[in-house]
Order: sequence, then structure tokens, then C-alpha cells
Amino acid sequence: MTSTRALTPAATDVLVVVDVQNDFCPGGSLATDDGAAIVPTVNALARRFDNVVLTADWHPHDHVSFASTHGREPFTSIDTPYGPQMLWPDHCVRGTAGAEFHPDLDVPHAQLVFRKGYLSEVDSYSAFVMQDGATRTGLAGYLHERGIRRIFAVGIAVDYCVGGLALDALANGFETYVIADAVASIDAEGTAVQTWADLAAAGVHRITAADLMR
Repeated sequence: MTSTRALTPAATDVLVVVDVQNDFCPGGSLATDDGAAIVPTVNALARRFDNVVLTADWHPHDHVSFASTHGREPFTSIDTPYGPQMLWPDHCVRGTAGAEFHPDLDVPHAQLVFRKGYLSEVDSYSAFVMQDGATRTGLAGYLHERGIRRIFAVGIAVDYCVGGLALDALANGFETYVIADAVASIDAEGTAVQTWADLAAAGVHRITAADLMR
């Protein structure tokens, strides 16, 4: 669903900045082409919101999603107890420079830094529910307790962590928006196109930064 109406952030809105980390930006181990390019837009958007949450992958060195953990090649897949798991290059290993936020990200008023993917045995794209579909993270409870009604999502990558968060936000009762010019994508084999179609079918609003900056 695409929205063209101007929107004004309210006290019951939150901007969720997803995984704007060095390993997902050019030069990182799992880089997206536009990972760094979106940062100025993310910074400008964040200044429009009273409520901002940052998420970050924070993996142990032997994480289930790492190809190196299984002696396999990256971008292949394995079966796990919770279903197929894409294998990635080692990335966002906790305590490393790759796991740090991009140095140009400037959101000093963020109220929460939410780390995910910290369990060795299960991946976590969405910051709401881990990939097993059962292990909840507590983020929904935090936002509901804060009285948040609308979630605006930006960051990396729309075809995995941003898209997963947006769908789970809807499932948790939040009106949900993804800001199309403030996300980057991996786009392996058309995954970004499919994700945008899935988001539209679910009822996620696709907007641009201009919709919030007017």
C-alpha cells in the first residue's frame, strides 16, 4: 500500500532504525550498496520524531546463520529445527567494529538500542520475534507500554530485517509504515521486489521521506 499524504509524527509514533551497522554498509562483510547512502536521510527523519528506537544484530562468533559455523559457502541454505536458514558471511559479531553503528549515524535522542540475534542457535531478522516464530523479544511490550500506535521503519535491509519487522509490527497491532528512500536492500534474486509485494499485500504503508518532511 502506497501513501501520498503528508504525515506529521506524533507522540504515539516511533521511528525504528534497523541495523545501520558497519558490516551492512560498503566495506562491510555483508554490505548493501546503499547502506551508507541512506544515513543522511535517516538522520533527518529521526529529528522529526520524539521517539526513536535503534536495532542491531549482535551475533556470537558461532552463530547459526554463519556459513563458517557449518563449513559451508555463504548464500547457501541449511535446515534447522525452525526451518530453512540462509547462511551468511560472518557479520555483526558482538564487540567488533563491524557490529558498531555506521559512524555517520547521528541519533543521540534514541531511547532504546535493541540488540538481536544474540542466541547462537536461532537467527532473528525481526526485532519482535526470532526466526523460530515463537521466541518473543519483548519489543512489542515495550512499545505498547509506551503508548506507541504507529511504527515507521527505516534501515537495512528491507528484504530481511526491515521487512520482517514491518510484518511483525502489523501482527502486534501497530499501524506500520516503511520509508522507501530510507532503506537499503540485499536484493538477492529479486528478494526486495518480493518483499515490497508482501508488505503491500499485508497492509504496510509504503511512503517516502518527503511525506514526513513537508
